[in-house]
Amino acid sequence: MKKHYKTVVCLVAVVAALLWVSQPATGQEVPTVKKERNHIRSGNKLYNAKRYAEAEVEYRKAIEANPQSGLGQFNLATALMRQGSATSKSDDKNNPMTQAEGILQNLVKSTPSRDLQAKAYYDLGNIAFGRQQYDQAVEHYKNALRRNPDDDQARDNLRLAQLKLKQQQQNQDKQNQDQDKKDQNKDQQDKQNQDKQNQDKQNQDKQNQDKQNQDKQNQQQGGMSQQNVEQVLKAMQDQERATQQKVSAEQARQQRAERARTNRKW
Repeated sequence: MKKHYKTVVCLVAVVAALLWVSQPATGQEVPTVKKERNHIRSGNKLYNAKRYAEAEVEYRKAIEANPQSGLGQFNLATALMRQGSATSKSDDKNNPMTQAEGILQNLVKSTPSRDLQAKAYYDLGNIAFGRQQYDQAVEHYKNALRRNPDDDQARDNLRLAQLKLKQQQQNQDKQNQDQDKKDQNKDQQDKQNQDKQNQDKQNQDKQNQDKQNQDKQNQQQGGMSQQNVEQVLKAMQDQERATQQKVSAEQARQQRAERARTNRKW
């Protein structure tokens, strides 16, 4: 439990540290029109006072004054990041963090300023890190360093993202191994269940066959008993007939003797 608590505290501290975003650009990187510059300055004052929603309004006015304003776009993204959630999902279009990501992605493609590109990639790395998309964070921090090799903060975050990516891959590998083991155990259990079902079916088939054989045998035995009964009855009938014949023959003999005695002359 203590180990888990320390891990959570460490992760919260890391995410909190990465919520630091690039400060609004001052306008020195590229030339700006007067109206655009005034709105950017007003927005920066509001941003430094942590009035991020009001700063957002000023930066949007700067972009209205100059739609190609790289400073306005970058500072707008910075203000939106301050108002968004570091753990927001990339498909949450209503989250200011997602809106900031879209602006930064367009900025790295459109601005000719390598300094703005470096800052934009750095913030894109922070957004990806907050979502635990460490592979993307690593690439963004690398792109930031390619454009500004002196950015120590980007270098530190790159190392941290690489460490988190390695841990994430190790955890994923372990999860895959655990899942493979579960699948193997399930396959083995399914095979055992199937074998048992097959054995039960064989036993049932054998019992049914034995019963059929016993029923057939009983039927055969029952037929033989009936045949024996009929034979006994016939024998009794033959014996009775023979007895009657003997009685009839004896009666006839006695009648003949009686007639002979009566007819004898004295």
